Amino acid sequence: MAQPLRYHTKHRQQILEYAKKNQGKHITAAQMCEYFRQQGKSIGLATIYRQLEHLVEEGLLHKYITDSTSSACFEYREQCNSAHCIHCKCIRCGAFIHVECSHLEDWNLHLQQNHRFQLDFGRTMLYGVCENCAL
Repeated sequence: MAQPLRYHTKHRQQILEYAKKNQGKHITAAQMCEYFRQQGKSIGLATIYRQLEHLVEEGLLHKYITDSTSSACFEYREQCNSAHCIHCKCIRCGAFIHVECSHLEDWNLHLQQNHRFQLDFGRTMLYGVCENCAL
């Protein structure tokens, strides 16, 4: 089914530009709202959430929900190969790390062949301790 046509509003464009400027970073709607407030731009949190969801539907942003207590975060990444990327979250500092690696396909193949399970890489989150916290 085709996506409905959306108006390309000023707010949508500003949100997309901010996401592109922060390519590869994981940002929340609250962080965007604070940024725009500091810039003197009046964009409400509800508008930001609505536009972020539209941009996710259009495939321009990726949305990640890391756990039930954290806000969803969004990422603009032009060259993410979703067949070979996962995310890792540090359980100590909360760092969110994007991992692209061709070895992940080997892992997925092993899970399919030996455990009859296929990963959804776009939604895969691993928890552990980041390099900084491990020191």
